[in-house]
Amino acid sequence: MKRIIVPERPDWKAKAEELGFAFHTMYGEPYWHEGAAYAFTLRQIEDDLEDPATELHRMCLDMVDRAVNDEATLHALAIPREHWDLVRDSWQRGDASLYGRFDLFYDGTGPAKLLEYNADTPTSLYESAFFQWLWLEDGIKSGALPVNADQFNGIQERLAERLAEIVAPGGMMHFASVGDSVEDRQTVRYLEDIAAQAGLDPRHVPMEQIGVDDQGRFADTDGWVIDTLFKLYPWEMMLRDEFAEHLAGSGARFVEPPWKAILSNKGLLALLWDAFPGHPNLLPTYFQTDPRGPANLTGKTVRKPLFSREGANIEVFEPDGTLSASTAGPYGAEGAVVQAWHPPPVFDGHHAVVGAWIVGDACCGVGLREDAQAITQDLSRFVPHFITG
Repeated sequence: MKRIIVPERPDWKAKAEELGFAFHTMYGEPYWHEGAAYAFTLRQIEDDLEDPATELHRMCLDMVDRAVNDEATLHALAIPREHWDLVRDSWQRGDASLYGRFDLFYDGTGPAKLLEYNADTPTSLYESAFFQWLWLEDGIKSGALPVNADQFNGIQERLAERLAEIVAPGGMMHFASVGDSVEDRQTVRYLEDIAAQAGLDPRHVPMEQIGVDDQGRFADTDGWVIDTLFKLYPWEMMLRDEFAEHLAGSGARFVEPPWKAILSNKGLLALLWDAFPGHPNLLPTYFQTDPRGPANLTGKTVRKPLFSREGANIEVFEPDGTLSASTAGPYGAEGAVVQAWHPPPVFDGHHAVVGAWIVGDACCGVGLREDAQAITQDLSRFVPHFITG
């Protein structure tokens, strides 16, 4: 694994705008960065990322199966008691999952280490599945990349296959996101395009404009009943919104399903370590209230709120308990886990995180983010990758 300097395409911004990648620059700072790229060998991809990520996902499903029948675990994960049956029933019915993204530290030499599982509303999908593939094709054509360069990226094809498995061809599927988020809307629009390619009938509805009819069913602004809803909106918020009382009786099928509330929670990291202590891809992690934590985590540690997203409210502590780094945000009151510190890989002064994409039940691609700081946040840059050798 190497970070190499590559020439930018002179027209990449125009292409991004034309293709709807409107958030390639955010708040005046570049989000997409193609002046560099990460190069992997095929062995690194297959042995160190693809296979371990698929195994981690299977382990996570095992945790769901345990958690839905254990009230103490559901309580520890801060899932509201009134929705325990909703979560449990969705798992026992076998409600289908579409996708998720593992965030991993990996430097090309040792086992990848799991930082968290973005299992409910993972972002960076469009840039991982589509725009970096376009970059690869253009780079090969221009000679900027080796003619035999490849990319670990079957995300788009697998998404189309999976959507067709969830909804029969010709069937209607609603897609929702918060109305004022450009990034969320473009991500959902991309999924709508894939759904159409898969033979589905996609319909968009802003999350805040979903209504409830006189039979307790969710409906869009045109009065169409919502039978299947993909929502780029986290379960920890859905379960606490004012319409949450209608979730169980709505008859709607949700993508991601309610059981993903277990996997999108940082408490999952503690559950995994408890079930698979010493696993090479896991870091020692405990609930903050677990008395075993202080005894077993004697070095540098990281505190992560259960619901934290995009690197918010992360705190890094030195072995003596001194706070050495932190990020702002709205999370923390719900509880937290404490994880053993693992130094992030640094390439040319950039801290890199590998996002390993799961679609259905298998890893099918990666995307990389980097930052000058050790904690990856919402504005950390996306950098493409390729396979050589």
